[in-house]
Amino acid sequence: MSGRARLTLCAYAATLLAAGALIPLVEPSSWIVTAAVLLAVMSGVGALTRRVPLARPLTIGAQALTGLLALTLLFVRDHALLGFLPGPKAFLAFTALFEAGAADVGRYASPAPATDGIRLMLVGGVLLIGLIVDALAVTFRLAAPAGLPLLALYSVAAGLSGGDASWAWFLAAAAGYLLLLLAEGRDRLSQWGRVFGGVPRSAGRSAGLEPDGTASSPTRTGRRIGVVAMGFALAVPAVLPAMNGGVFGGPGPGNGPGSGRGGTISAVNPLVSLQDNLNQPEDREVLSYRTNATEISDQYLRLVALDQFDGTSWKSSKRSVQDVPDRLPGPQGLGDTVARTEVTGNFVASESYEQKWLPMPYPATRVGIGGRWRYEPAGRMLVGDDKQTTRGVRYTVSSLRVEPTARQLANAPEAPEALRREYTKLPASLPAEVAATARQVTRKADNGYEQAVALQEWFTRGGGFRYDTTVSSGTGAQAITRFLKQKEGFCIHFSFSMAAMARTLGIPARVAVGFMPGTAQPDGRVSVGIRDAHAWPELYFEGVGWTRFEPTPQRGTTPPYTRPEPSSGPSTGPAEPEASESALAPAPPKASDGCSPQLQRQGECGRPEQPDADGAAADGTPLWLTALWVTLGVVVLLALLALPLLWRARVRARRLAAGPGAPQGPAASAPESSQVPSGAPAAGTVVLPVAEDAAPRTLAAWRELVDTAWDYGILPDESLTLRKAAARIVRLGHLQGDPADAVHRVARAVEQVLYAPDPRPVPGLADEVHLVRTGLAALATRGERLRALLLPRSSVRVIWALQDRWSRLTGRLESLGNEVSVRWSATTRRLLRQRG
Repeated sequence: MSGRARLTLCAYAATLLAAGALIPLVEPSSWIVTAAVLLAVMSGVGALTRRVPLARPLTIGAQALTGLLALTLLFVRDHALLGFLPGPKAFLAFTALFEAGAADVGRYASPAPATDGIRLMLVGGVLLIGLIVDALAVTFRLAAPAGLPLLALYSVAAGLSGGDASWAWFLAAAAGYLLLLLAEGRDRLSQWGRVFGGVPRSAGRSAGLEPDGTASSPTRTGRRIGVVAMGFALAVPAVLPAMNGGVFGGPGPGNGPGSGRGGTISAVNPLVSLQDNLNQPEDREVLSYRTNATEISDQYLRLVALDQFDGTSWKSSKRSVQDVPDRLPGPQGLGDTVARTEVTGNFVASESYEQKWLPMPYPATRVGIGGRWRYEPAGRMLVGDDKQTTRGVRYTVSSLRVEPTARQLANAPEAPEALRREYTKLPASLPAEVAATARQVTRKADNGYEQAVALQEWFTRGGGFRYDTTVSSGTGAQAITRFLKQKEGFCIHFSFSMAAMARTLGIPARVAVGFMPGTAQPDGRVSVGIRDAHAWPELYFEGVGWTRFEPTPQRGTTPPYTRPEPSSGPSTGPAEPEASESALAPAPPKASDGCSPQLQRQGECGRPEQPDADGAAADGTPLWLTALWVTLGVVVLLALLALPLLWRARVRARRLAAGPGAPQGPAASAPESSQVPSGAPAAGTVVLPVAEDAAPRTLAAWRELVDTAWDYGILPDESLTLRKAAARIVRLGHLQGDPADAVHRVARAVEQVLYAPDPRPVPGLADEVHLVRTGLAALATRGERLRALLLPRSSVRVIWALQDRWSRLTGRLESLGNEVSVRWSATTRRLLRQRG
């Protein structure tokens, strides 16, 4: 198999292995078979056109045309000419199908159905990446930059999966890229010819082989570096902390990254941001409201529910969202016999509070709000869509004030099996002492309600716990154990620990995050500050539903149904919406008004951008789209940084590809002759460039040698003769042996074609230049080699060439202007004479 054929197969395999990360995102996964077949056809067209051979741009154009025809035939043949030729109607159909696919991506949670739009995006994306990889690795022989589009393809898959892409797919993509690099290395090595065991030791090593034909130390080292780099890529993200935004304010590091897509709700860990908000030196208002409830102590404002505990953190499950109904469905598990009162509140969010979750009392029954909001039924949460946030928003919420009795909670039947299985799940890493402590604390309880009350009493009174917001944060299983031993922490520790202990007792539990009710103001409104941020456990009792408990001492209010004599606050008539200035939240604080360094670090002084529950940043952009744009930006940046390398490689290939002595016929090993006898050449003869081509081709080789030395720090000196210039390169480059002799041989070849009466092409100059380059690289330091590769000094010739072209252009424009001026003057004088 030839080197190009091997590279083509490896580029094909690398693209498919990177595309494999997209397979879990769509069902059924038969689209990958379609993509594989079309990519094989496109790669085959590239292989055929390179054998013709066609110019490189024509090869890429032929492959792109093949891919377009295949997509037309597969997706929009009803709108195409003859079923496969794309016309205006076909492109319009492509656009409509692509827009439908983008909408489907935002509508469905993974695995999404394989609609035509999604299949077009997947298959078309794989073909595009495959075309770029094939062009770089095979057409231009630059396998290393081909890793950028492969990385982009994998990054899109990781972004769409919310960062949960399996490490196995990363290993597959990385293996495909390494395979491509090894294929290119083998192809480059094969250009040296076959190395036999009897060659001298030095000759074998110059080809990258030992005398016995095995890989030399540098070759083996390169492979080891690739494997070690891939290992680091897998290990480092596992030990570094994730960075994500919090629920309440500015971004900060967390223990579990938030993720999600346009049609789902997913996890975010509010631990660090909540702790920072509680420790702020100055409180600030995030929202205000008016309510018709005379008692607001139990009107907690809920943002999000954390219902998954994986041993390292509590987080939200990925949930589907839907349009906000006119009236929300009844709360899960709430029976008709439980007393309830519907209250209404008019809310105004501060201009400085920008969040995708909408703070609401639980359980809300009706929400009146403008803008683009989505409803998540399981958690009864509203989430902003398409750049929608709470910043300055006004809304009305009707909610139920549920007033169960202790008897109703104590007599609650067992929860449904599916719900109990989901909300009592615990990680295997949870230490046994957590469950043992829960049983010890609740040993006198007869039912789930009494167990819950016993846990709450133990945390708030009998257990000796102390409230402290400066305690090191943590949400994992070991953090719970440490908290139970040290007995000091803040609301996160209390709520997470009680929820975990309740689950060990078989009570369905989750953690709610939001705000405490706030503080009543003289003007009748209630102000909620950033220090009101809070977390509390919710336990499920059939017939009552999700029920709030308060295990944090010195914070919040104890629910009335957990006290011996429950009390309830009467409600008046529905509240009227307030439009007065008194209901408005104050203006956002300026950075100069008491903004501490801690606030500045968290972004509280401005309007921070943070990830949200539906996988969107504060401006509403989905995280997968943000990841795509960031990846494309990185690819473009790396491509710009690689321009000097690509230009230098292109110039070197052009100068040396058809240099003097290069075979022009099929018999590359036949003896070269300077002239071809008249008449038809005999079979097996080698046709060489004619004598008049010798000078420019030989000079091109010399220019390449001079620029190669320049890349390694030896500045060219145009004032020297050829022999002195060659001696200078040898001296400054510290060359010895074959590389030094090669410099002089190239210089003598230039003298021969310039000054000999009968100039003839000298064979093997391309090999001589490669030998000099190898010698300079072997004597250079690692930094010098990287500089010569990534930022070659000779690339300044591009700037010089542009300057020369600009000078010629300005000179031509100046000459043209002078000519026009002269003609205008002559015409003016002629007209004046005619009138005179």
